Amino acid sequence: MTVLCLVNGQVVNEGRIVAADVLIRGERIERIGPGSVPAGAEVIDLAGRYLLPGIIDGQVHCREPGLTHKATLGSESLAAICGGVTSFLDMPNTQPPTTDRAALAEKRRIAADTCHVNYGFYFGATNTNLEELKRVGSDLACGIKVFMGASTGNMLVDDPATLEGIFAAANLPVATHCEHSPTIWANEKRYRERYGDAVPIEAHPEIRSAEACYLSSSFAVGLAKKHGTRLHVLHLTTAREMELFEPGPAANKRITAEVCVHHLWYEQSSYATLGAKIKCNPAIKTAADRAALQQAVVNDRIDVIATDHAPHTLEEKARGYFEAPSGLPLVQHSLLMLLEQHGQGLFTLPKIVEKAAHNPATVFGIVDRGFVREGYYADFAVVDLDKPTRVDAAQVRYKCGWSPLEGTTLRSSVFLTVINGATVYRDGQPVGQRMANALQFHARA
Repeated sequence: MTVLCLVNGQVVNEGRIVAADVLIRGERIERIGPGSVPAGAEVIDLAGRYLLPGIIDGQVHCREPGLTHKATLGSESLAAICGGVTSFLDMPNTQPPTTDRAALAEKRRIAADTCHVNYGFYFGATNTNLEELKRVGSDLACGIKVFMGASTGNMLVDDPATLEGIFAAANLPVATHCEHSPTIWANEKRYRERYGDAVPIEAHPEIRSAEACYLSSSFAVGLAKKHGTRLHVLHLTTAREMELFEPGPAANKRITAEVCVHHLWYEQSSYATLGAKIKCNPAIKTAADRAALQQAVVNDRIDVIATDHAPHTLEEKARGYFEAPSGLPLVQHSLLMLLEQHGQGLFTLPKIVEKAAHNPATVFGIVDRGFVREGYYADFAVVDLDKPTRVDAAQVRYKCGWSPLEGTTLRSSVFLTVINGATVYRDGQPVGQRMANALQFHARA
């Protein structure tokens, strides 16, 4: 059994920053604090760098199976460890979609063979698979993903009776993509009448509008309150939606809220320079919306920060407005983006850890992860706030080969990533073997 000792670190955990050593035996944390170093232990001097619980990204699209020209579980999880992400939860809109237990079992098999981070999977809802999703428990999936807005294939759930059935019967957290499709379709028609197929990308937040978001998210919250459902509303984008969520600790809530790093980072003027590279659903909206989302992180209306990491090729992104796919790759740099905003005075280090590590574990009931606690799995990101990272194409690890951040210098860097007690990334390079495990989830009433 390997023994690793991380010394001279600043541990950021549960609202505090404390100078401490961390002793790891095998996969788990044995001791936090002073003590003798066992004979034969590997010792890494952190030299005052900050040790965080590894980031748990609660929303990624690794495109496997079926869309592996864009990404794979292997490629995107390798990028993740380079960014201090130690666990992620993957979405079901693959080919075939993860809407039955056989498809879910196949994704778990692929991940066991190729994934570099700890992994869990959502089970996808459709208008016709209610009986199947009732059979999926916390031993198989982290939650039920419901696309309540325009989606691909058969994954748009727009039948009211089916939605009532899902919210009433769900034995897992229900995670929703909330946009009102009829409103979007009406907006598309209006812009087509004006521009034909040459709709400018700047129209995206007007087509996928604030009204479309609020109509759907308020409906989801209403259903959850009616049925007592554990609801997690994904990638919120508007100031108005914040009124739907209560401030306070995530552990005390049945209805929780998520924001993505790009909605905290970009705003409407960014389309002028980045175009379809930042086209995503729901859309990046106004500077006022961004400011409201940032404030909601601080005042605890928003519980979780994720990425919605969604790679596409540059060739696909270069198409016209209606053909360019939505989504952008972010999992390698999400932590550094949050640390940049820490440096700007927006978020404290404990707040970043709360939203990107503690609360994902709490909301989804992830067993023994997300915190630096004795007896928990040793998943860490060690960051250097004084060593900049320059994002360029050569530095990007995604299979799609690009990042919307190219040309940006971020003030911090990831020094070390530890997964299940083993160093998997150190000072710029992946090292060692894959150490990923399937995440385990508490059954939550």
